[in-house]
Amino acid sequence: MTDSEASQRKIVNFSGVSITPEEIVDFLKHEMLLKDLCQKLVSQKIIAQAAQDRGVTVTPEEIQAEANDIRYEKRLEKASDALAWLTEQMITTDDWETGIRTRLLAQKLAEHLFDKEVEKFFAQNQLDFEQFVLYQIVVPYEQLAWEIYYRVEEEEISFYEAAHLYDIDERRRNYCGYEGKLYRWSLKPDIAAVVMSKPVGNIIGPLKTDQGYHLLMVTEFIPAELNSASRQEIIDKLFEEWLESELNYLLNR
Repeated sequence: MTDSEASQRKIVNFSGVSITPEEIVDFLKHEMLLKDLCQKLVSQKIIAQAAQDRGVTVTPEEIQAEANDIRYEKRLEKASDALAWLTEQMITTDDWETGIRTRLLAQKLAEHLFDKEVEKFFAQNQLDFEQFVLYQIVVPYEQLAWEIYYRVEEEEISFYEAAHLYDIDERRRNYCGYEGKLYRWSLKPDIAAVVMSKPVGNIIGPLKTDQGYHLLMVTEFIPAELNSASRQEIIDKLFEEWLESELNYLLNR
């Protein structure tokens, strides 16, 4: 192997240490990550081919607009700030723009394929787009779950205080059990059915899952509405299902 060929193989230099493609692949294998990465790469090829077949393209102006939005979000006001950030990420400007183009192409293809399907899908699945504001406590033991349940029922402690004290998840503890504004399909069907059947403010549970014992409380129900957010949710969902189907067909033919 010539020195030139060897230098081409050393594609990453991290703190003076050169890493070859073979070492990267070996690491992915050892960490059981190679299959997922390959599936993502094949998915990108499927998207690129489908976009080409349908005449879906991304313009330089769209890439620049997205890059400007990212710079604004990350407060990279000066060009030198952006270059320093890219250097920290170990990528070039071309790498960054290629990544932006890939993401925008997927978004535009999704809209091209499914924009006209949104209203029909929403009408057929309207119940799935009912939302609720959910608070949750998850603990490892059933006895503890029941103790919390009765203490909240007897008003010895509030649901929010109990979540802050006892939940197994640090994020939920910090947010006093707040899970957010969720769709019905965000939960497992059996849990969603129980949640949607209880009045606002009632304690639900304990319910056992592989995570532990759950206590739940809904503070607001929100009727289904086809707005910009739910419209994008539908497009993303249909696109994800389409891409999974295309990937399975390609891998199993």
